[in-house]
Amino acid sequence: MVNVDFISHNAIQGPLASHIHGGRLDVGRLRPWLGDDGKVYVTAYKGGDPKKRENYNAVQVYRDELRTYATLRRDEWKQLDEAVLRISETRLSGIQDLIANNLVFNLNNAMGTTVLEWHDLSDAMEASLTMDGVTRSVGDRPSYGTNYLPLPIIHVDYEINARVLAASRSLGNPLDTTSAERAARKVNEKLEQLLFTSTSYTFGGGTIYSYLNHPDRSTGSLTASWATATGAQILGDVYNMKQASINAYHYGPWMLYIPMAYEVAMDKDYDSTTPGTTVRERILKVEGIMGVKVIDTLTSGNVLLVQMTSDVVRLVKGMDIQNVEWSAEGQMVTKYKVMTIQVPQVRSDQDGNSGIVHFS
Repeated sequence: MVNVDFISHNAIQGPLASHIHGGRLDVGRLRPWLGDDGKVYVTAYKGGDPKKRENYNAVQVYRDELRTYATLRRDEWKQLDEAVLRISETRLSGIQDLIANNLVFNLNNAMGTTVLEWHDLSDAMEASLTMDGVTRSVGDRPSYGTNYLPLPIIHVDYEINARVLAASRSLGNPLDTTSAERAARKVNEKLEQLLFTSTSYTFGGGTIYSYLNHPDRSTGSLTASWATATGAQILGDVYNMKQASINAYHYGPWMLYIPMAYEVAMDKDYDSTTPGTTVRERILKVEGIMGVKVIDTLTSGNVLLVQMTSDVVRLVKGMDIQNVEWSAEGQMVTKYKVMTIQVPQVRSDQDGNSGIVHFS
């Protein structure tokens, strides 16, 4: 089961969020490892480039400090991390598009950040046309609206059987990472759902919207189901979606997202007079269309055209997907979590203009 805890500007929901609130959670201290000497260590970041190994130190800690018992060795942590990384690179087409287009807002201190406060801007000021340049133009100023975005902590728990762990060590077998991979897959699916399902999360005065339910998105109707529509009908719908975005003062570039039910239609010939040219290839000839992506979490009958700019959507990222060790029920049970702090943020301006077009 995927759990979503929230930290907002005035409220906290969930046990993990309660522990993180106020910056009390140091993720490094939730990854203790057993040294060859039987002592417990954590990896401490010294500063500098976080990608360089020399900027980290192994620091010995005592069990009472951690409130947990280290059960894994350092190499076993690496095996779990590699398994999670393999999964985190799949099934994230929409999230990966945000990353690939540099639509990422990184939080410097995700553990101490209790809310993302952001502002939208009204239109203001007007240029005057005079011969002398002395006449004063109309004096006004833009107004700022304050908005809040809940910061979700998405996590999945799993366990590693102590007997299996002991057996892998004694026999020299690799650690079974099946549970970690499965947990990472579920976290990834939840991230995609935040973009491509009608579920919204409202908490503490802020709401996380998706492409399908943002109140300011432009909407319309498809001429016919793209599973059976002609190439000309599909292209006509794309033209109408592009025009709807332009009418909302958003001029591209765009990514076109379609459900799995329409994937085969993209590979058919556009028409009988242009054999060898697929519907997908014809769509990509439309100016400003960056790509056509199939999203398996997008329900049949829904098509999205999204302008790939930061004023329309961005990924607010506080912590990448990673493994941590988590204690429960005192010291009797030790679990592991795959967790992340990140959320897509869908936005519009104060006049309700959005770069998202949703046809169904």
